[in-house]
Amino acid sequence: MKYEQINAEDNVSTVKQFVLLGFSDFPYLQGFLFGVFSIVYIIILIGNSLIVIITRLDPTLQKPMYFFLANFSSLEICYVSVTLPRILFSICTRNRSISLLDCAIQMCFFLVLGATECFLLAVMSYDRYMAICNPLHYPLVMNPQKCIQLAAVSWISGMPIQIGQTSQIFSLQFCNSNQIDHFFCDIPPVIKLACGDTSVHELSVFIVSMLFAAIPFMLVLASYSKIISTILRLPTATGRGKAFSTCSSHLLVVVLFYGSATITYLRPKSNHSAGIDRLFSLFYTIVTPMFNPVIYSFRNKDVIAALRKLLFKT
Repeated sequence: MKYEQINAEDNVSTVKQFVLLGFSDFPYLQGFLFGVFSIVYIIILIGNSLIVIITRLDPTLQKPMYFFLANFSSLEICYVSVTLPRILFSICTRNRSISLLDCAIQMCFFLVLGATECFLLAVMSYDRYMAICNPLHYPLVMNPQKCIQLAAVSWISGMPIQIGQTSQIFSLQFCNSNQIDHFFCDIPPVIKLACGDTSVHELSVFIVSMLFAAIPFMLVLASYSKIISTILRLPTATGRGKAFSTCSSHLLVVVLFYGSATITYLRPKSNHSAGIDRLFSLFYTIVTPMFNPVIYSFRNKDVIAALRKLLFKT
C-alpha cells in the first residue's frame, strides 16, 4: 500500500494521520516478522499470566517479593499490548496509517506504563534491600498495607505528567512529514515531524525522562550497593549464594530495561538514528517483557515448584 507523504510546504492542517513505517523496509520478510512477533506476543502473554496466577494461588508465594512480581508481570502484559498488536495489524493488513488521536493514545499509554515500570523496578529493589539488609524489620516494614500502597503509587504517580507531556507534544503543528520512521508512536520520531523550533519540548522530554528514569535508576543503584556490601559481609559462601540468587534476577531485568531506555531517551539528538532507535526500542518494549518470566522462573526455586504444582493439578 502506498502513502502520500506530506511535505513542509503543504498546509499543516492536512496532517490528519501518520504513517508508521515500522519494518516496511523489509518487504520480503513481512510474513516471517508476523510469525516471529505473534510467537513472541503469545510467549509474553502466557509466561506473565502464569506468574500472576501462581503468585495468587500458591500459599508459599504470599510474600511481598512475589506480590510485586505479580504486579510487574501484569504491567508487562499491558505494556507490550500497547505496541505489539498494532505491529501485527500493520504487517497483516499492510495498512500502516494511524490517526493523530490513536497515535496520541498509544503514546500516552506507553509513557504512563513505562513510568510505572521505572517506579515498580525501584520498589522491587527497595523490597530486596529491606529483606537482605534489614531482615528483622522486613516483616514489619513490608506489611501487606505498605506493599499495596507502594504498588498503587507506582501505577498512578506517572499518569498526570505523562498525560500532560503527550498533550504538549500533540499540540505541536506537524508539517515536515506524516511518516513516522518507527513501529509505534514514540516521542523522538514524532517530534522530528513537528514544525519550527522544538527545543523547549525536547528539554521537557529530557527533564521528564530524568525524573521517571534516571532518579528511580539511581535509587536502584543505591539499594543494590547496600545489598552487595551486606552480602559480601555474610560469613558463609552458602549464605552469600542464596542472597545473590534472590536479587540477581531483578538486577538483570533492571539492566536490560534501563540500559536500552536510557540510550534511547537521554542521548543527544544529533546521535539519534531511526535504525538504532528501533533496535533499542525493541529491547525495552518486546525483548525484556519476553524474558522476564524466563529470568524470574528459571532462577527461582519457589516459582518453579509453584509452576510444577499448578501444571500437575491441571
